Amino acid sequence: MSDIEIRDDRPAGRLEAVAAGEVVGRVEYFVLEAPARALVPVHTIVEPAHEGKGIAGSLARELYGIARREGVTVAPLCPYVVKWAERHPDEAPAADPELLRAAKEWLVAHPDRF
Repeated sequence: MSDIEIRDDRPAGRLEAVAAGEVVGRVEYFVLEAPARALVPVHTIVEPAHEGKGIAGSLARELYGIARREGVTVAPLCPYVVKWAERHPDEAPAADPELLRAAKEWLVAHPDRF
């Protein structure tokens, strides 16, 4: 994993894992503004040739790290991030159910986004 760089492309809503200049994995997310600011991961994708290398877990860990540094919550809708958070409760505090509801409503209201 030392040859993987993780970068946040906030305008595009992607947290990307890059190896040798190529995006090999990503978490697609949006920023929820209300009822509170939150990062909302929707999809985690790792290119097949790079599966099993811990890339998805590194992306999830970094997403929670970004949220912690920014003082916001992660409201995961992505099944992978939900499971990762359940396995790492010390790094991934549970999101308020109201935030999760609002995130789901936002996603339904913006069907073209993902």
